[in-house]
Amino acid sequence: MRFKLQTEATTSWSHMVSIEFWLYAAMILSISGYAFYWLGIRRQLVRPNRSSWLIWSAVTTIEALTYQALNAGLAQNIIFFVSAASCLFITLAIWRQSAWQRPSDAELICIGIALAALIIWFGFQSQFWAHILVVAAVPVSFLPTWISAWQDKRRELSPAWGLWALGDFATLMLTLSGPRGSATDLPYIIVELVCHASIWLMIGLSSINPLRSLGIPIRKFLVRDVDKSKGNPFTVGETKLGKAVYASRPFPVGATLMEFTGPRYHASEIHSNRWGEDDRFVQIDVDHYMGPSGGLDDLVNHSCSPNAGLRFTNEGVFLVAIRPIQLGDEVCWDYSTTLSNTSFYMRCQCGTPECRDVIGDFAFLEPDLQERYRALNLVPNYLMKQTGEPIAVRDQSLAA
Repeated sequence: MRFKLQTEATTSWSHMVSIEFWLYAAMILSISGYAFYWLGIRRQLVRPNRSSWLIWSAVTTIEALTYQALNAGLAQNIIFFVSAASCLFITLAIWRQSAWQRPSDAELICIGIALAALIIWFGFQSQFWAHILVVAAVPVSFLPTWISAWQDKRRELSPAWGLWALGDFATLMLTLSGPRGSATDLPYIIVELVCHASIWLMIGLSSINPLRSLGIPIRKFLVRDVDKSKGNPFTVGETKLGKAVYASRPFPVGATLMEFTGPRYHASEIHSNRWGEDDRFVQIDVDHYMGPSGGLDDLVNHSCSPNAGLRFTNEGVFLVAIRPIQLGDEVCWDYSTTLSNTSFYMRCQCGTPECRDVIGDFAFLEPDLQERYRALNLVPNYLMKQTGEPIAVRDQSLAA
């Protein structure tokens, strides 16, 4: 009898340790996933849809509440509430930094399902069916993200998806180990696991490596895989000023040449004396800059008579051709089209007949040139109303 009691006690203690292990594993993995995703948003390494995350934050909150109503006292309730709070935090971060996109039909369906779940829960006092309805909304809400990742995996290239999938697995094991595990506990967890794991599979299982997904180069200059693909429309050459990008084939006016990407920095994080390889920052709003990406976009030089320009859209920042570009032409854009209220000036050596001698703020370009860039849709919103004296008139010493 004593041996039996000792065995039962040992089994009970092992069971408790197992529950605590899966609980802490699920919480650490889930929180780590949200932390990595937030870091990706802050450094502009992922481009999530604001409306999707708004729906997810609402769904996870409702799911946490309905799960608590059905399974009061279960340890996994902590995980769901932590996930809901983290999801709300990410949504606020996205709302502040990412571009708004109109909700798709699938997202509108999710909003309707979430509202229906609330009506069923509070109007008819049926927590179970409200819970099941929200579970059904989860895969529908993932449709825009699946489509976005399928079109371009870089939009979701973050270790967060792997961490969330592993966290869901830990939650599943916690549920199966719990004293009240039943079929009603599993649907939401399994659906979440499948959805997160599918995104992880789409973007590549190696994305769990934070060095790769956060864009940290393993050598001095890292060219992205997309830049090294066969049939690359550009080549990298040398000029008297350093590296430059040349067209490997012709491009018509209006052609999208490449996307500019890179981590996001506040102006206070960037020192004013930037030269050579340190001078690879592009201003993207009044207070923020896009840092070096490690790709070809870092090497596109300035010209006062450019054949390309940057166009800011909801989907990203793209370099587009504003003149026909022939085979062998160097691709250039006017750096002044993004500069606003800066103390940064540099001597221009583009060598074109239109050379202004100095590269400075957009406000100090000639009014006619400002209007030309506006007409070509090459001026971001934060510069649309700025005017000023030409820089050469304002300070002749810079042009001397």
